[in-house]
Amino acid sequence: MKKTLLLALCFIGVFSLNAQTKEELQAQKAEKQAIADKAQAEANALQAQIDALPGWRTGAFGTIGGSLSSFNNWYAQDKPNNNSGNIGFTFNAFANLIEDKFFWRNALTTNLSWVKLDDKDNDTDEDDSFEPTTDVFNITSLYGRNLTKTLAASALMEYRTTILNNFNDPGYLDLGVGATWTPITNLIVVVHPLNYNFVFADNDAVFESSMGAKIVADYTRQLGAIGFKTNLSMFQSYKSSDLSNLTWTNSFSYTLWKMIGVGFDFGLRSNKQEALNYALAQDPATATGFDDVDNDLQTYWTLGLSYKF
Repeated sequence: MKKTLLLALCFIGVFSLNAQTKEELQAQKAEKQAIADKAQAEANALQAQIDALPGWRTGAFGTIGGSLSSFNNWYAQDKPNNNSGNIGFTFNAFANLIEDKFFWRNALTTNLSWVKLDDKDNDTDEDDSFEPTTDVFNITSLYGRNLTKTLAASALMEYRTTILNNFNDPGYLDLGVGATWTPITNLIVVVHPLNYNFVFADNDAVFESSMGAKIVADYTRQLGAIGFKTNLSMFQSYKSSDLSNLTWTNSFSYTLWKMIGVGFDFGLRSNKQEALNYALAQDPATATGFDDVDNDLQTYWTLGLSYKF
């Protein structure tokens, strides 16, 4: 009985010692965490001061996604013997010169992808190579002279097209002047009531240049391991709403390890000239003008690994 009681007391003592040690470790951890949080806050404040200094600011990030597969005698599907694949990537870069009296902001956005489906049982199958699917290329340059801390007189050049297929067919070049509003560090809103939208295309009967208003809104932010960028570019033609267009692109990235993480991109576009051009290519007899086509919303998305440059 005495031995049992002594053993029980030993267990209680060991448990109390472990509990006390755990509490002490937790207290030490809390103390260290408070010091680390204070140091991080001071580092963030210093970074904010650095970002506010005049000079160049550059950066880039991208997303890579893809898959490859091969099937042999997989009878559950329509093509039991095939090779297939999908590869895509996005790349976003910027170079901004910020001075006390003026700014010059430049940005590049690309989103390219290819798909392949090779039916090994079909000798006439021509899909034995990767064919481009998503094809987005956009470059902008914005110059402004500061009128106040948040408002500037500005001039914008924006060019967008495809580069894998039908380069510059169509291609859009916007040139205009107006005002730029920067209410917070990462948000830029451009309103240019005097803007000319040059459209380059082989089909002059569909694509037409015109004068109109240009609106651009861009927000880019890095919060710890999370980075995101959203950009809205809209042109409203003064001649006809059929010549107007809108493109909204979004990029998200989450860093998992060092510079590697997960990225997600998606975009929306509304462009009636492109819708009519596509309808004419499919069936010219049923699409003779803008009133004969539905301007369905264009969309794309890419999910894959991301790399922060």
